[in-house]
Amino acid sequence: MQNYEELGRELERRGKTEDIKRLAQSEDGLKISRMLDASAVESAARNGDSETIKKMLSQVLSTDEGKRLAENLKKMMDGK
Repeated sequence: MQNYEELGRELERRGKTEDIKRLAQSEDGLKISRMLDASAVESAARNGDSETIKKMLSQVLSTDEGKRLAENLKKMMDGK
C-alpha cells in the first residue's frame, strides 16, 4: 500500500491529481469504470496482487476506450 501512497503524493506534488480526476470522469473513464469491479480492483491493489492487476489492465487496454484513456494519461504525464 505504501507504494500507492507514494504515487499519490508524487502526483499531487506534480499537480496532476485534478487532471487524473478529469480523465476518470471523462466519457472513456466512466465506460472503463463500469467495466471493472471496483471491489476487485481495490482488493488486488490492497493485497499487492500484481497478476490480477495485470489481467485487469490488459482487459482495459484491449478496448478502444482504454487505449484512448492510456494515451491521454501518457500525454498528461509527459506534460503535453
